[in-house]
Amino acid sequence: MNTGLNWIKSSYSGDNSGNCVEVATCPHTVHVRDSKDLTVPALALSPAAWADFLTYAAQ
Repeated sequence: MNTGLNWIKSSYSGDNSGNCVEVATCPHTVHVRDSKDLTVPALALSPAAWADFLTYAAQ
């Protein structure tokens, strides 16, 4: 269910690199995918789970 989502790449990712994590947000879901292989399904997380992940990753 990746169709129609507005995917955003991190500003830390260079334009020449295909190794990026992309995120698309909806009101009740945060979708996360690997830009290297768009055939792999994206993860679908609750906004609370995404916020918890970001807090953990920032440590």
